[in-house]
Amino acid sequence: MLETSQLLKERLAAKGPKRILALDGGGLRGAVTLGFLEKIEATLAERHQHLIPKKDFRLHHYFDLIGGTSTGSIIAALLAVGGYSVGEIKKMYKDLGGKIFSDHHGFNLLGKQIYLDRKYDSTPLKEELEKIFGDARLGDNTNKTGLCIVTKRLDTCSTWPVTNNPNAIYYEENRFFIKEIVRASTAAPSYFEPQLINVGKEQEGIFVDGGMSIMNNPALQLFLVATLKGYRLDWKMGENNLLIVSVGTGRRDKKLTGNQWKDPKLWNIAQFAPDQLMSDANDMVELMMHFIGKGTGVLRKIDTEVENLSEDILGEQKACSYVRYNVEMVKDTFDKLGITNLSEATITNIMNMDVPANIDLLTQIGVAAAGVEVKAAHLPEAFDLKTLEFEHATA
Repeated sequence: MLETSQLLKERLAAKGPKRILALDGGGLRGAVTLGFLEKIEATLAERHQHLIPKKDFRLHHYFDLIGGTSTGSIIAALLAVGGYSVGEIKKMYKDLGGKIFSDHHGFNLLGKQIYLDRKYDSTPLKEELEKIFGDARLGDNTNKTGLCIVTKRLDTCSTWPVTNNPNAIYYEENRFFIKEIVRASTAAPSYFEPQLINVGKEQEGIFVDGGMSIMNNPALQLFLVATLKGYRLDWKMGENNLLIVSVGTGRRDKKLTGNQWKDPKLWNIAQFAPDQLMSDANDMVELMMHFIGKGTGVLRKIDTEVENLSEDILGEQKACSYVRYNVEMVKDTFDKLGITNLSEATITNIMNMDVPANIDLLTQIGVAAAGVEVKAAHLPEAFDLKTLEFEHATA
């Protein structure tokens, strides 16, 4: 039997307020996420410098569960297992992005790249994950805090929120290598081939990008993992008991011109359908989080009918405190952030998930947006660390 971190087990089972960090998918737009995380890390380091020097503070000190989908899973694992600072991850992320989205798969015909079954070769990503995580597994002594990787099992059409919780029902069967389960969550169909993983009892699961589920924004999934008895964390709900910080990769409304869709062709609808479904899923997750959580920051207006749900309560009280950070990828927003002279073509291009040349601009956008949006008051004092109780928290 593989070893399990006793300190991780104690941390996840400990009484008191719990803090969750949820990170969206979005390919290389994860650079936007890192801009927000850097400001969050600095804010929390300032607040907790009486416990640990600011230069040594890491997000795994504060958050008891860090989870992500797709590119969010890479960042989550770097934080929860690697224990890196956000500044370190920013440097790694740019290098990683340049490698994994540069090796096109297929063959060249008359100067044009022809892709057979996927756009990119996954070998560079596998090699980088091997370098970073080696043979680290879910729940072993490399795990510094709770981790949840959201992926989609293609052969059973089921969403898998895979955690390092030692009390989970399938914990022993699913002691996956970190490098493999993260690769699974990032295996976007048409971009990379699926990840095959032994799931026990001589079964091999076929896993693809978690964004293929309705949990590309994993905030709701992490809330369920934390609170549903079946997942066996069973954390207490309430505004002062559970905090969820959710960070996006930039959003843009999917607006279509009417004439274009008066008489749509089947192949046009099929091409746009996945994007439509993901947009709807993201909005539904955000709506539900507004419904169950008490907003501690600025809540986005979901639509003109329900607005931001600040007056709606599911049950007698809000189930958690909740803050969502994201940035509207539109010219007006960029102008307000001081990022001027971006054409509509450029803005459309930066919404692509696989253009390494965009990383610097995406990082700039994330940093600028975080400078305006992230406030210390968004992180309620009820969730401040009283002590650094666990050895992993200071490792």
